[in-house]
Amino acid sequence: MIRSTPVVRRLALIFVVFALAASSCLAASVPKNIILLIGDGMGVGAITAARCAGPGPNGRLLMDGMPVTGFALTHPVDALVTDSAASGTALATGVKTKNGMIGQDPKGAPLLSILEAARDMGKSTGVVTTDAIVGATPAAFYAHVENRKQGDDIAAQVLPARMNIAFGGGRSRFIPKTDSQDGRKDGRDLLDEARKRGYDVVTTPEELRKAAGDRILGLFDDSSNPALDELTAKTLSVLNRNPKGFFVMVESSWPDGGGHANNAELVVKGVRALDAALGKALELAKSDGQTLVVVTADHDTGGLAIQDSDDKNPGFKPQWTGGGHTGNMVAVYAFGPGSERFAGTLDNTEIPKIFAELWGVKLNQ
Repeated sequence: MIRSTPVVRRLALIFVVFALAASSCLAASVPKNIILLIGDGMGVGAITAARCAGPGPNGRLLMDGMPVTGFALTHPVDALVTDSAASGTALATGVKTKNGMIGQDPKGAPLLSILEAARDMGKSTGVVTTDAIVGATPAAFYAHVENRKQGDDIAAQVLPARMNIAFGGGRSRFIPKTDSQDGRKDGRDLLDEARKRGYDVVTTPEELRKAAGDRILGLFDDSSNPALDELTAKTLSVLNRNPKGFFVMVESSWPDGGGHANNAELVVKGVRALDAALGKALELAKSDGQTLVVVTADHDTGGLAIQDSDDKNPGFKPQWTGGGHTGNMVAVYAFGPGSERFAGTLDNTEIPKIFAELWGVKLNQ
């Protein structure tokens, strides 16, 4: 029998203190919330262009100030260059698939996304994009189709996914086709179905600001209005009501459009829009200490390189390798609990796997 001497009691106290400290550190490394921001087509050249056009070559974007940086490989299962469907699926599910496929493995089997896993944990979820909600990147987080062109089928999966927030464009995929307007050939009115399920359906900035419910479907004719940071701020205010936490994916699609068109101005606009949305995410993460924020891209578009300016290109001269996607690595930035896991060179499939591991859930294993 061990006597309770002062030395024994002191050792026991030290053990308890270390155990509590270890437990506290472990809890601090597990995020309650995860915000994933994706710049579609946002290669390193696009980020450099936005930096040069904004704060200047000696300045920094908000993403530049995030403490953890790395790179991600983007190739699909059977090629070196990915499209947004395959890369979006990799970022959502942790599984590589074929170009064009959304939320399915190469054989066509449905995959569980990190958004769906978060929902099943009781967390709130959402997707926010400057693209159509049925676009390849957001769709990869909630839909399961063989081909990204199946827009009507993708739209029909928005409500069954039970997301709290879905913001973007693509209204015609949600309303019946008539003689005077484009729409669904099957005649379904998904907006009416959404209202019956308790969603606030909004189509203007004014309606967005007034929406007070916990489920909002926002379909905007011009997806640049409201601005991405306004959409993000509204989203976080709604999702953060859930004491169990949330997962949200926020996308700026314009770097991709600018890359395809070799339009540096649009690329810069898209990166700066994402950086502004990041500002809203970081405000929350820095205030609560429970939110992991990760910024990356699905792929690089256009192979943009930055050259010294000339008379026709004040500030910097863009030089493009083409108008398509490239196989270049893309940057990864992270802040918050668990952020240290995103340093170094990762495969894009590792990003949602790390999210799942942090939350103690299995993702397509």
